[in-house]
Amino acid sequence: MKVKKYTAQTMPEAMKQVRKELGSDAVILNSKVVKPKGLLGMFKKNNIEVIAAIDPNPAQETKTRPVQPVGYNQKESKPLTNQIRASKQKTVSDEIIKEIQELKQSLSLQQEKTAGTIDHYPDFLKKTYQYLMNQDLHEETVRIITNDLLDKYYLHNKQVDHQLVLQWLKEVLYKQLQSYPNGYKGFRSKMMYFVGPTGVGKTTTIAKIAAKAVVEEKKKVAFLTTDTYRIGAIDQLKTYGKILDIPVEVAYNQEDFQKAKEKFADFYIILVDTAGRNYKQVEFIKQLEETIQFDKNDEMFLVLSATTKYKELREVYKQFKVFPIQQLIFTKVDEITEFGPIINMIKDCNAGIAFLSNGQDVPDDMIIASTEQLVSLLLGGWKHD
Repeated sequence: MKVKKYTAQTMPEAMKQVRKELGSDAVILNSKVVKPKGLLGMFKKNNIEVIAAIDPNPAQETKTRPVQPVGYNQKESKPLTNQIRASKQKTVSDEIIKEIQELKQSLSLQQEKTAGTIDHYPDFLKKTYQYLMNQDLHEETVRIITNDLLDKYYLHNKQVDHQLVLQWLKEVLYKQLQSYPNGYKGFRSKMMYFVGPTGVGKTTTIAKIAAKAVVEEKKKVAFLTTDTYRIGAIDQLKTYGKILDIPVEVAYNQEDFQKAKEKFADFYIILVDTAGRNYKQVEFIKQLEETIQFDKNDEMFLVLSATTKYKELREVYKQFKVFPIQQLIFTKVDEITEFGPIINMIKDCNAGIAFLSNGQDVPDDMIIASTEQLVSLLLGGWKHD
């Protein structure tokens, strides 16, 4: 077998070189992305390195003469050992043909993945691809998911049904999300900070979490707010505090903030509500940064609305990432049908989701955002014909 290495800027260019020199029967043994060497290589694009092979002696049917009777003329006939050798060669050649066919099928699959086309995907995978794209999931993430499904499809001898595809989808999506800290593991920190833009329902979300801590876990909870800008914000928090029997303190500056912390020193949890000002105005982010006193043992959550466009969600995170945000909280989940942006934000922020708020009722409309729950939401409208 003749083996040769090719380097090109793209896979199609590499394949063109392979076909030109080795012909259409060549197979790809390996392909990988390689970075240019040297200092100047930092400014150059990566290349594709392909190792291709071709069998220079394709198998041909071995013709043998009939077996001669004992005493045949050896000058006119091949010895029996040669016939045995030819038979072995034919078996080996058959194995090579089978191997080449399998490699060609693998090559075709690899080309399809690299070229970024779904034209030759099986129907069920085209529909799955389109569904995930309609969910506004990152195209790169969709490609990874569909490529994993395509591998399963070929390994399963191309036999699929609705339940099997759904099972595969759940497995692949779970694999995509399992490394992120989704879900809330319990009240582990004394100080819990909630930041985010205006209008996302931050105060109501804090009240739901407070109710969970007080009613379900019997924790001693206090409210501390720095939201002195929004009309009625303090009154709203005091109303929740009265219902849940939770004291409320207001901090207009860093000194007030420190006094409130000292006052609540014997409380198990202090939930800090912050002003939800226009995130595009950087000065308000700086004011918040100067007011609160964050410690490494504290927890900070970025509260976002699921109804916000994905582009704006990224801009919000860009402004608030000056804070040590551990997890996200999404509100208004009951108002959307496309859950891709939520998954996108997990990956973009490298942060899991703690809670999903799906209504205004306190404390009922709040669920813990487990990975299983997120997968279920994303696949809620998926169908396989």
